[in-house]
Amino acid sequence: MKAFTALYWRLDRTTRTSEKEAVLVDYFRAVPPADGAIAVHLLSGGRQSRAVPLALLRGWAAEAAGIPDWLIDECYAQVGDLAETLALVLPDTVAAIGADSATNLGLASCVRDSVDRLRQQPDTIGKRRIIEGVWNTLAPTERIVWHKLLTGGLRVGVSRTLVARALAEVAGVDTATMLERLVAAKLDSADDYLHLLHPDVAAGSRRPYPFFLASAIEHPADTLGPPGDWQVDWKWDGMRAQVVRRGGEVALWTRGEELVGERFPEIVDAAAELPDGTVLDGELLVVQGGRQQGFTTLSRRMNRTCPTRRQIAELPCAFLAYDLLESDGVDRRQEPLATRRRRLDRLAAAAGWPTFEPRAADDPLPSSAPTVARLLLSPQLPAPDWQAVSDARAEARKRGVEGVMIKRRDGAYGTGRTRGEWWKWKVDPLEIDAVLLAAVAGHGRRAGLHTDYTFGVWDGGRLVKIANAYAGLTDVELTEIDRIIRATTTEKKGAWRGVTPTLVMQLAFEGVAESTRHGSGVAVRFPRIARWRKEKSPADAGTLADLRALIEPARLLPASPSPRPAPRGSAGQQKMLWEEEG
Repeated sequence: MKAFTALYWRLDRTTRTSEKEAVLVDYFRAVPPADGAIAVHLLSGGRQSRAVPLALLRGWAAEAAGIPDWLIDECYAQVGDLAETLALVLPDTVAAIGADSATNLGLASCVRDSVDRLRQQPDTIGKRRIIEGVWNTLAPTERIVWHKLLTGGLRVGVSRTLVARALAEVAGVDTATMLERLVAAKLDSADDYLHLLHPDVAAGSRRPYPFFLASAIEHPADTLGPPGDWQVDWKWDGMRAQVVRRGGEVALWTRGEELVGERFPEIVDAAAELPDGTVLDGELLVVQGGRQQGFTTLSRRMNRTCPTRRQIAELPCAFLAYDLLESDGVDRRQEPLATRRRRLDRLAAAAGWPTFEPRAADDPLPSSAPTVARLLLSPQLPAPDWQAVSDARAEARKRGVEGVMIKRRDGAYGTGRTRGEWWKWKVDPLEIDAVLLAAVAGHGRRAGLHTDYTFGVWDGGRLVKIANAYAGLTDVELTEIDRIIRATTTEKKGAWRGVTPTLVMQLAFEGVAESTRHGSGVAVRFPRIARWRKEKSPADAGTLADLRALIEPARLLPASPSPRPAPRGSAGQQKMLWEEEG
């Protein structure tokens, strides 16, 4: 645990990528294989889960420190990090009792003997005994990292690509090869770590390829050159995924590197008919009545680990293919996109996949029966000139898609994000002026400032909550707003403050939907702050009727409540983690 703690703080102290890579290389070369497996999982963004309820952990720390619970909340509001807060309030005598033994407590032992035991311990008293025992064997800086492991909140400022570069140097392979190994790597044991670093490891049959990502276009599209050099696709409002058909097996992977075949058995069954040695890149969608539904609807299927026949019939899904990464067992990623697309078109024609067009609510379906195919082909958009591309983008929201993708026809399928090859040109966000109703203290470098805000709009003479947002303001604005929040606080609960409505912000968001889980009856999607409207008073803010007018009928399903909105930084903002960058 000492070695991993030292790594964590060394990474935390620098912002230079070269220094972080050097630190990682040193760690991976020296770490015991069992610890290395867990470290790679954590550092590369692997899934974490909470081992003990936060309320219990806070209460036990308060008792150990001999302070009331409310003081823990006050300290948390100032520190901005719960793991650090709890480590700081614990008395030194607790950590000093067995601090020397921490030298022999490796990361794997710590996770196996404490975190995993806590998850399996049904008895609260038993959980407390384990936690207090570990408190007595870890130094203060180690306790901070351990608390993050307990709460499932360990975040380190390194990317998966940076971790892959460091591992690639240790293993003596190139970074692209290591990235491919990481995508489907099993990291449960010392043998898994040694296998990952072996210089000559055959690829697994279920392994996907690293996803190639698009960059947001930051300049007029007509500056890209002749439109004939580019392929234009719709940017679908689904979940990025790969279908892998190898060795007689089918695997369905999301961009978050999660195997989800059991959640979409109808797609896996359809993909079983693909030629062996085929890998498709595309999008998971709910397709109902010949029309695609939005990501909010798709997330309901994602939450069903093993859907029933009825659930599949209610929310039928399809895989929409737009790239061919492997065929006949041959990696095609270095071929030009135009060549890969011709191969995909031939495959689709031979298999009889329909080409699926996004349609607006008032756009009549073709006279033929709505498609029920589970494998679909994404159309290419005609682009005789850049005005045609702009016109297609202008229709995107009406059609229920997010915009257009612009991809270089002679480009290879790269790894990660390579600027200049794939561009995403999303529709302009929806906007409304809203009133700040409450705020919560921030975390990390924002600790001590109230930077997470709750906003409302008018409805019948009262303000109703519509969204939480925390991104979009400068550091200077955050500091100024924090002073106003402190001066206008009317109610206080730990890090949360209710305020007198005085501030108006322009909120930007991707869409609006009916919701039975929100008091306002609507939910906005991916809200962020566009600007501070200093010239406006709360009376000038928008209304709930204004917000409802932005709801797109084409995107709604009867009796389809929106999922509960996720808190900041959690895995619940599924689109952000699974697909959004694609």
